[in-house]
Amino acid sequence: MAALIREGALSPVELLDAHLRQIDACNPGVNAFVAVREVEARAEARECEAAIRGAEAPGALHGIPLTVKDSFDVAGLPTRAGSRLRSATAAAHDAPAVARLRAAGAIILGKTNTPELLANFETDNFLTGRTNNPWNLERTPGGSSGGEAAAIAACCSAGGLGTDGGGSIRIPSHFCGIAGLKTTPGRIPVGGHFPALGHPGGLLTVAGPMARDARDLRLLFGVLAGYDAEDPFSVPVPLREPSSAGVRLGIWEQFGAVPVAPEIRSAVQQAGRWMEAAGFPVEPFAPSGLDRAPNIWAALFKWPLIAIRKLAEAREADLHWTLQEALDPRDPSAESLLTTLAARDRLRAAFLRQLGSLAAVIMPVCGVTAFPHRCRKFSAGDAEIGLFQAVMPAVLANVLGLPAVTVPVAVSAEGLPIGVQLIGRPFDEELLLELAIRLQDESGRPVGAPPCVAPLS
Repeated sequence: MAALIREGALSPVELLDAHLRQIDACNPGVNAFVAVREVEARAEARECEAAIRGAEAPGALHGIPLTVKDSFDVAGLPTRAGSRLRSATAAAHDAPAVARLRAAGAIILGKTNTPELLANFETDNFLTGRTNNPWNLERTPGGSSGGEAAAIAACCSAGGLGTDGGGSIRIPSHFCGIAGLKTTPGRIPVGGHFPALGHPGGLLTVAGPMARDARDLRLLFGVLAGYDAEDPFSVPVPLREPSSAGVRLGIWEQFGAVPVAPEIRSAVQQAGRWMEAAGFPVEPFAPSGLDRAPNIWAALFKWPLIAIRKLAEAREADLHWTLQEALDPRDPSAESLLTTLAARDRLRAAFLRQLGSLAAVIMPVCGVTAFPHRCRKFSAGDAEIGLFQAVMPAVLANVLGLPAVTVPVAVSAEGLPIGVQLIGRPFDEELLLELAIRLQDESGRPVGAPPCVAPLS
């Protein structure tokens, strides 16, 4: 799209209109959007078109309609994060990451739905209601970036900005058949986000791009990445040209003893074969000593919710089930937090030590495909697993502070997308994205558009 706009073969106004028509056709069933900036976006598209005619040098995203998860500030719109506890007052300024998208020429089309305060693997709340998976409206798109994933998969948005604190980019990407990047803490600024991502929450939760194509992730990451002095996690790591020469990969078919659905395992194995065909040696990888990692993640994930629970109690507010499910009625001690953080650091060191000379690991995103709304027990071959077990492959990258990218590689017998993830070393996003592109190309892109929507013509 960006290339066609630069060449003058596609008008930003035409492109925006096509996306607005797609929203009109698909959003009533999918319910991905919290707000659509139709009037403002049309004016911005006309400005983009005039700039092209005026021979101004276009930015990398000039005229591209993008969406933003409703946890980031977008000037002129409230940031509700799916909660009635949040003010309906419009934000005065864009979050730094949103400002970077605009500076590159993107048009912010609207904001997308989340579970209440981003606290669930499903997307539903009292304000906007439930978001449905465009592949099957009776299934969830995942959470907490479920609205973003559904909008992109349904071709209502070209791409967008999400966050990932426990698979919140990668699980919706896997469920909806798109690509998503969970970054290393500090690579993309998270200012202007609610809940605020200081310590310890910022160890787990990061910003990242989502799109239908791994090359689009690379384009978006190049715009979003960079130092921000007001972000306590931000690091001045410049963009780099990755080299894939001599890269070796591991393949990890399941997390420890926790089973995954046979179709998920098959997709991971096939991804390994594709990467070998692309010239990357692939070997089995089964690290030890990581069994506590999901529990450590769960303990850290609950800390930012303590203040939310107390605020709700003080206001005697009703909380949506997506938030209630995540709350812990107990108040953990500061000592327990320090002990948990120390255990987390030891696990991270152990994983990286066992990674050895491997550049990245191919593994499942989740133990199952997109599940029916509010389902919490799933078949994984001959075994039954719960939700916490199903998401263990995803939360690993969060608790260890590692980058991970998800790419769609297969479609299940039920017609649902299957993605795999590549987990890499800290600050190695550029190489991960290069590997994701190679995997995408080698696979032949077996996952197309959802059958319930017509892709943009």
